[in-house]
Amino acid sequence: QVQLVESGGGLVQPGESLRLSCTASGFTLAYSPIAWFRQAPGKEREGLSYISITEGRTYYGDSVKGRFTISRDNAKNTVFLQTNSLKPEDTAVYYCATGRPVDSRWYRAYEYDAWGQGTQVTVSS
Repeated sequence: QVQLVESGGGLVQPGESLRLSCTASGFTLAYSPIAWFRQAPGKEREGLSYISITEGRTYYGDSVKGRFTISRDNAKNTVFLQTNSLKPEDTAVYYCATGRPVDSRWYRAYEYDAWGQGTQVTVSS
């Protein structure tokens, strides 16, 4: 059974960092594309970052480019999202997902068919 579990969220102050984890079970993450999304109350799900199976290429949404970094640890079957310089507008539930998106359209949430339960990130002073 394909399962994704996110962890690492929490309450931080503006400018601080968090490292989010997405651990997979039931499949080998190294052979699967993985994306991170977030959703704030009343807003649409937003694509943040994506790591493909094509040479491990990485992609980022404009709102997090330069602040967030996606990486993969195949030995742990885990994908990480390092989030730096967090802002109050980064407050949301963060999800990881896997599917078969076209790399150039990685940000389309409907392209993914397996999602984790989400982890809450709150940025507030």
